[in-house]
Amino acid sequence: MTRLEVVRDPLWNNIQLEPEALELLDTPAIQRLRYVRQLGHAFLVYPGATHTRFEHALGAYHLARRAIAALHDAGLTVDTGDGLRLRLAALLHDVGHYPFSHALEEAGLPNHEELAERHLAQPDLAAALKRSGVPAAKLLPLIRGQSKEPLAGIVSGPVDVDKLDYLSRDAWMCGVPYGVIDVVRAATVMFKRLVRRAIADGRIRPMDVAVATDDGLIYELGRDDPTGLAARLRERRLAKRILDLPAGDLSLDGAGWPAANPDLCERVEDRLAVDAGLVRGELFLDFPAKPLMFGTDLPLLRRDGTLVPLASAEGEAHLGLPRVAAELYRSARRLRVFSLRPAAVDAARVLDLVRLPAEAVAAQV
Repeated sequence: MTRLEVVRDPLWNNIQLEPEALELLDTPAIQRLRYVRQLGHAFLVYPGATHTRFEHALGAYHLARRAIAALHDAGLTVDTGDGLRLRLAALLHDVGHYPFSHALEEAGLPNHEELAERHLAQPDLAAALKRSGVPAAKLLPLIRGQSKEPLAGIVSGPVDVDKLDYLSRDAWMCGVPYGVIDVVRAATVMFKRLVRRAIADGRIRPMDVAVATDDGLIYELGRDDPTGLAARLRERRLAKRILDLPAGDLSLDGAGWPAANPDLCERVEDRLAVDAGLVRGELFLDFPAKPLMFGTDLPLLRRDGTLVPLASAEGEAHLGLPRVAAELYRSARRLRVFSLRPAAVDAARVLDLVRLPAEAVAAQV
């Protein structure tokens, strides 16, 4: 009989760890996640939001164990090796995560799922995976959301163990009914500009950012910071919101460049700053894109026993959920402008720029 170790979690109570998972937890790559906060700068607004990617990884692993056990209880056989692979993929799904949540991906650095391969190749972790019989090559498609196997959605899908844990954990730690989305955007836009400037100046390298911890990165950024943003973040002197518009009411559905093109976004920010009588680097444009927030890529079981994708035309005809999800996402988005000093911006000018294609905006700034 396999001996299981038990750790106590404030959200899920007892989490049982099988030997393979326990060995992975003791590697430097996974221990780094103890020092990477789950919600980045959210602790500046919600003091309790200091939980880490390490706790979240344990929670995702725990829920994967429960999901596989539920399948067994329902009479559906899951191969022993496949079950272990799914559980370990859930445990390791954030192994490549940057410090400070998703801000650095917004700043133009590679997606954290793409960095997983580098972390899984670290000697200690690679050796532990080899001993478990689950090499990195069999985990990466699950972590990256590229696997088409039937149970891949447990690890990466519209309703996966990642979301089930972080939605509950974030709300619990923040003391709110739902996870934090936009209350910390001021800190996020400041941090993005700080990191981009440090990389452009050659003070830090993207490859070093990828393996840093929160405190380690902010220390390096603050050692020689001409922007002053590192000190502002440390002392909670955040930029103030000077424009806040609901995107759903403004025909901004096609506006993609503010989130997809950080270089152009920075040029626009500096142009708007000068127009508002500010110094370049004192104004920030924020229009984040989260198109998978309300994903509906789920199977729909028809009465005749056949399955159709919920996001397909047939699924849409039955329930209309994809259309509802798209409208929810549209109504949730907001266009914001933040400033380090009191200033006013022309809302019409901002809207005109955001609505234009990237090529037209580049020609103006």
